Amino acid sequence: MAMADAAAIAGGVPGADLMEAAGRAVAEAVLERHLPRPVVVLCGPGNNGGDGFVAARHLHAAGWPVRVALLGDRSALHGDAASASQAWKGPVEALSLGLLDGHPLVIDALFGAGLGRPIDGIAGELIDRMNAEALHVVSVDIPSGLHGDSGEVMGCAPMAECTVTFFHAKPGHYSVEGLRRCGSLRVVDIGIARSVLRAIAPQLWLNAPVLWQELLRHEDLGTHKYARGHLTVLGGATATGAARLAALAGRRAGAGLVTIATPHEAMAVYQAADPGNLIAEVEDGEGFGRLLDDKRRNAILVGPGSGLNERTRTSAVAALATGRPVVLDADAITVFTENPASLFDLIRGPVLLTPHEGEFRRLFPALSAVSGKVERTRRAARQSGATVLLKGPDTVIAAPDGRAVINVHAPATLATAGSGDVLAGMAAGLAARGLSPLAAGAAAAWLHGDCAFRFRRPGLIAEDLIGCIPEALAAVILGDPGTRQER
Repeated sequence: MAMADAAAIAGGVPGADLMEAAGRAVAEAVLERHLPRPVVVLCGPGNNGGDGFVAARHLHAAGWPVRVALLGDRSALHGDAASASQAWKGPVEALSLGLLDGHPLVIDALFGAGLGRPIDGIAGELIDRMNAEALHVVSVDIPSGLHGDSGEVMGCAPMAECTVTFFHAKPGHYSVEGLRRCGSLRVVDIGIARSVLRAIAPQLWLNAPVLWQELLRHEDLGTHKYARGHLTVLGGATATGAARLAALAGRRAGAGLVTIATPHEAMAVYQAADPGNLIAEVEDGEGFGRLLDDKRRNAILVGPGSGLNERTRTSAVAALATGRPVVLDADAITVFTENPASLFDLIRGPVLLTPHEGEFRRLFPALSAVSGKVERTRRAARQSGATVLLKGPDTVIAAPDGRAVINVHAPATLATAGSGDVLAGMAAGLAARGLSPLAAGAAAAWLHGDCAFRFRRPGLIAEDLIGCIPEALAAVILGDPGTRQER
């Protein structure tokens, strides 16, 4: 964003015009959301504070009772922020807890996305009181204290009802804490040309169908089931439901065939389940490798319910040796956590790892101290050579080349047993259709969340997700994903 501001100014847009547009957008958000009421604008010492002065001026002109308070001395302001403060003709108070007496509406213009140290002192005390009293807060750019890149809270940060940001959203807006604290997120145009993006060359995207939907639209009338891909899933002896969920999700996601490789003792269970699943008896990794000699088996999923055992480990090794698309989930990740390098050394082809946070920490222990989920996932992808899908309400999918996608299209109802197995199966089914690991992971994560939104009632379980896949796919393929949740 600093580069975007600088490029816009170098291209002839005065910084004062950018600040005027930003502050006006904040005032407009307040005017749209509230009837006139007392408002306190808390301004910081940088450009974020300058935006606050502009917002205060516009609200005062609209007839609102406005108080403005500044962290630091007005004489210390410089540049566009100093000019914005001079254009405000009302008094400027020092920060104090008394500003919040009477429960005013608060415009949080203290600190922006580039804050580099934890908030403390009177600013921290004000934020704590805002949260304790559940005041209505509109934040400028990002809730003060929320780091724009990592999404971590720097000491404290307000729980805003609305956040107005400029040009493009920041990674921090879509972190777990960002989702909790930003409220309704408005991304507004302040006059920065879209061409600026070409120079910045972003490598991070918010997940949406526009990124991958064209890959799902190509259907040939002359196609056949093998042309749509043959997914092979390693099934376990005991937790058989996981592989069955994954297999059915893979078929619903578009794989032409799905085979579950099962030990003899569980064959009857798998055979009695979904009749469209093919069943093959496989006792060990060597047998799994022989099954994969059929090159029509063009995508492989190992992990859901496969068990923490040598069979899972050697089957994963056999899968990786094919060089074909492989998705490793759950048990297939955990069996390598004592020696992660032994897994990474085997990764040569297109591979997608789908850990949750606990599995990620065990597989990449050195990255636990890295700030920010996006950066952790990118480093994990670079270290392993695989695309990594790190699950959560702010799922991040990162490729080894640095490209990454954040998925927040997911409700809390997905926290149910088997949900991850469905996600892994969807990703593997899309890989069988020919999608790259990054595209398959991004599409699966978005569609997975969309299925949960489409269920539209309490009591969601993993089996319900599978029934919603055709509707979610149809909406995306037709270009009208009707359940997208705008924040």
